[in-house]
Amino acid sequence: MPASVGTSAGALSPSATQPADPQPADPFAAVDGYLAGRSGTVLAAVYDVRTGQTWRLGDGPAQYEASVVKVDILEALLSESESGGAGTGLSPDDQATAQQMIEDSDNDAATSLWYAAGGTAGVAAYNDKAGLTGTTPSPCVECADFPWPGWGLTTTVPADQITLLKQLIMPSPLLTSAEREYALSLLENVTPDQAWGISGGVPAGVTVALKNGWLPLNDANTDWQVNSEGWVSGDGRDYLISVLTTGNPDEQYGIDTIDQLSALIWPAMR
Repeated sequence: MPASVGTSAGALSPSATQPADPQPADPFAAVDGYLAGRSGTVLAAVYDVRTGQTWRLGDGPAQYEASVVKVDILEALLSESESGGAGTGLSPDDQATAQQMIEDSDNDAATSLWYAAGGTAGVAAYNDKAGLTGTTPSPCVECADFPWPGWGLTTTVPADQITLLKQLIMPSPLLTSAEREYALSLLENVTPDQAWGISGGVPAGVTVALKNGWLPLNDANTDWQVNSEGWVSGDGRDYLISVLTTGNPDEQYGIDTIDQLSALIWPAMR
């Protein structure tokens, strides 16, 4: 597994009389050894909200989003709503559908809101405004030789997912504070059997707003895309994290990989 790369956002050059503050330790330092014994490819990024520092793990092409694209769909939909700053601007029906899409990861709900957000063109336009550079929305919902909704074939990189997550926890010209709070309330209440992934190793009482995705990439179910991303805040930590894994021999293998990766990162983020 390639070494992780740290980048610091907005760092100032140290003066001759004032040394620079020490940089936080790389949270991926303890991860490489674990991943060396795992199958598949793992790409990840962590953003420390307190310091503005980002770390990246792995090197490879963009991967399929599976159901984590539902965060993108929700943001694109909210950004086009007529909220006026007082609410989400979504109709009661759209709010119910969005809840199903995020909390239950309902695919029919996601398909409905994909079209409501403008489909491929609408999601791509939102991504451009948000500053994503490595994400390509799927051109089809019903795709040839693919039995699942095609929006899951949207490809992305962890850095772009961090950029999307920033829209939800920081002031943004794209989403109002009410829209951000609404989106986070859904991500904080995913159904318990889908609350795995970046919550691994995180103690009770810490805020975890997450979305996971899982998708078999072949008919034999021996090649799985498994992803997890979100916001972790509490007990002296405040960070965004995105993990994309592909080449998993089964779904549970990918879940276990992300759970353990999260458990290794949590103590490093204090």
